[in-house]
Amino acid sequence: MPAPSGFSYETRADGTVVITHRGRKATTLRGPRAAQFVAEVESGDEQAVMARWTGSYKFGNERTARNHPRNQRRRG
Repeated sequence: MPAPSGFSYETRADGTVVITHRGRKATTLRGPRAAQFVAEVESGDEQAVMARWTGSYKFGNERTARNHPRNQRRRG
């Protein structure tokens, strides 16, 4: 799986953090969650941390879901 990319964040004067993905707002963090995010992003891989905080990452079950009978295309 490729590493996450396209994320960026902006810390505003009031302490709010806005995370964007490819130029579109993904989430806004305020208060203690914003402070926790900033501390975590400064100590690790920024892209992976932002992907995890926004929920925009692969869970590893895509193949299982694709092969589920409910998701099979009818073959005629």
